[in-house]
Amino acid sequence: MAHDPKVLEHEYDGIQEFDNPTPGWWHALFFLFIAFGAVYMLVTTGSPLYSSPQQTYEKEKLTWTRALFGSLGDLEADEATIVRYYADEREEFAGRWMPYAESLFRANCASCHGGQGQGGIGPNLTDNAFKNIAAITDIHSVIADGANNNAMPAWSNRFHPNEIVLLSSYVAWMRDRNISGKPPEGEEIAPWPTLDEVGGPLPGTPEDAGG
Repeated sequence: MAHDPKVLEHEYDGIQEFDNPTPGWWHALFFLFIAFGAVYMLVTTGSPLYSSPQQTYEKEKLTWTRALFGSLGDLEADEATIVRYYADEREEFAGRWMPYAESLFRANCASCHGGQGQGGIGPNLTDNAFKNIAAITDIHSVIADGANNNAMPAWSNRFHPNEIVLLSSYVAWMRDRNISGKPPEGEEIAPWPTLDEVGGPLPGTPEDAGG
């Protein structure tokens, strides 16, 4: 259908202007894209189901670092191994593997426990109170098998066994940092064993592999 626009009364250097409004469908698309952008922003910044660019980066870094697992052998989920990998600062222990465990935590656990372990949907991991943990080795059991009727899911079918040990060590390291967040839940338990108390070379570690 032909459109006969109205010519406006003003004139500039012999040039007149049409009063030619944009069509209704253009306005509809304009507001539709604004609504889509608002929804998209909410989903990408607030939904735990969506991977942010930072989380995507962490996951890609995890994929690359898994290539280093050949140097570890099969880690045991005992207290000596868990303590050694966060408390022994040498390169073959905490120096290399705690940054990896931190990436593992941020990519998979932060949506429930907070990026620093301060809690959210899940409990605060930085205080001294625990609901399902009495000994340091219980951390591994909770991560691998889940807890609270699957409110904490089992990760044994998604993580490499070594990843669960390293993540257990990282979670143990977070204790007693007391980052402000969710209030303590459960009961306070005895301190973790120290590096001196668990001492000695560990089976299945780089230290033994080189001997």
